Amino acid sequence: MSMTLPPGYRPTDREQFMNPLQQEYFKQKLLKWKQELINESNQTLASLQEESLSQPDLADRATAETDRALELRTRDRFRKLIAKIDSAIRRIDEDTYGYCEETGEPIALKRLEARPIATLSVEAQERHERMERTRRDE
Repeated sequence: MSMTLPPGYRPTDREQFMNPLQQEYFKQKLLKWKQELINESNQTLASLQEESLSQPDLADRATAETDRALELRTRDRFRKLIAKIDSAIRRIDEDTYGYCEETGEPIALKRLEARPIATLSVEAQERHERMERTRRDE
């Protein structure tokens, strides 16, 4: 059930929070980001495979190992990010997207615009980071 967004549409605080237009806007933004990540991931893997084929003598095995470690880290990062994007899309479908998991308050549109996978309001996120720092310092 996809809807067409008006050309140049941007969510604003003057509208009802997470109305169907805003939900569609963020869904399209998330789907586009996911596609870009998949494309980027495929390009990264293709170029790393080409590089390893262009070194048949494996003169520098350490470099090949480093490249492989980088490839695995990159794949892992993409996988985690795509899982978060899928989770955000699921929240849109369940009408829970855009609300802080901790307080239930709406997450600022500016924050969602910058980080569409955000699950916490800025305040809740800062609290979490302070708690993390406290734990690390103990």
